[in-house]
Amino acid sequence: MRSDWKECKLGDIVSFSQGLQVSVESQFLEKDDGLSRFVRIIDFTNDTEPPRYIKTPDKKQFVDVDDIVMIRYGSQTAGKVVRGKSGFIANNMFKVAIKVNFIDKNYLFHYLSSKTIYDFLRYTQSSSTMPAITFGMLKPILIRYPSLRSQNIIAKVANDISIKIELNRQINQTLEAMAQALFKSWFVDFDPVKAKLAAKAAGADDEGVTLAAMEALSGQNAEALRKLAHTEPERYAELKATAELFPEALVESELGEIPAGWEVGQIGKQVKCMGGGTPPTKNTEFWEDGHIYWTTPKDLSGNSNKILLDTSRKITEAGLNKISSGLLPVNTVLMSSRAPVGYLALAKVPLAINQGYIAMICDQNLSSEYVIQWAEANMDEVKQRAEGTTFSEISKKNFREILVLVPSTQVIKSYSDLVKAYYDQITSLVQECNSLTELRDTLLPKLLSGEISVDDVELPNLDTQEPSHD
Repeated sequence: MRSDWKECKLGDIVSFSQGLQVSVESQFLEKDDGLSRFVRIIDFTNDTEPPRYIKTPDKKQFVDVDDIVMIRYGSQTAGKVVRGKSGFIANNMFKVAIKVNFIDKNYLFHYLSSKTIYDFLRYTQSSSTMPAITFGMLKPILIRYPSLRSQNIIAKVANDISIKIELNRQINQTLEAMAQALFKSWFVDFDPVKAKLAAKAAGADDEGVTLAAMEALSGQNAEALRKLAHTEPERYAELKATAELFPEALVESELGEIPAGWEVGQIGKQVKCMGGGTPPTKNTEFWEDGHIYWTTPKDLSGNSNKILLDTSRKITEAGLNKISSGLLPVNTVLMSSRAPVGYLALAKVPLAINQGYIAMICDQNLSSEYVIQWAEANMDEVKQRAEGTTFSEISKKNFREILVLVPSTQVIKSYSDLVKAYYDQITSLVQECNSLTELRDTLLPKLLSGEISVDDVELPNLDTQEPSHD
């Protein structure tokens, strides 16, 4: 530690406030007068979880978005420090409030978030089955700190990196939502086809029918499209060509009404469904010095990006030879088939899988971009076909029988060209996040320990603004 740094015990500079115990029956999904946001652990770990509300209590457990919150329990969460939510926290978390004027809140947040503190808490936690953090474990922790000016700079460095990572994450969520919305419009609601049918029923000529489909595809009215034809003729021509690909009629099928000329098939006959395996773990020949990506569904836990760029474990060539499905190509669609069913991702590296997956190689009519969105849209049926008493699992046999809509090759290509651009951008942003995370995890401990001075830090120019909070 540098000579100009000081240290104190955490218990001397903060107070702890445990959250509220609220039964599930007393939690509400709709916000109403007299109700306040109830913040749970899952709100920090699952972006898709809907918020809950409780009757506004006369308590001090309220936290603001910039307050420091520590999670007390959980095999994966105990000892995690979080913030960014506003409301009354649950009793498996507690608020850490600074009561001195010589420690910056942002600095303390990043100090407590460091791997050193997290590893210490995990090592000293009170239970091996369900880790739990106590106030007694926290109070003796030494907090080393420089001047407030240096604390502010260190916190800003960490904040800028974290904000950029969060902004990238939010952009990726938007891109994924766009891919889902496009799939629903084209292949579930059949908006372009129905627009053509409505135009024909109203007496439109061929040009008017195509224009109606263009409006459905673009979300723009006829006047806006006429302007587009003059300002961006190439884009207009592409939109028109896409509109012309859609049929002008619906016909009955096993899936209900579908566009004329499109077909219905079993997913197992449209893609190659592969299972995986695990090389014997006791044989070091299969694991040590491994460089081949090998994934289990844990790699997809909490992954909202729906792409996979890295795996927690690697295997050797000898290990790969023990897995019958071998090395799967880039853009293989991964779906966890058990414990739990339904994690999805596009593999963006060649990899091998364990037995917890059904992998889909899309080398026929259906593209990877189409299949992953189809799987998302049909996940309820996938889960209904799962069986098991110990844990739910869907077999390859049951999965292969699921019916899938098979649009024309041209429509599939048009959709995939659009959505591939989304996934390329998602991949790029995830790669940037990985680089930023590595930078933060390498740089921050050295700044927090005083190993390097804030005056020696040079960061890349990060185009950041505060991300949105709910």
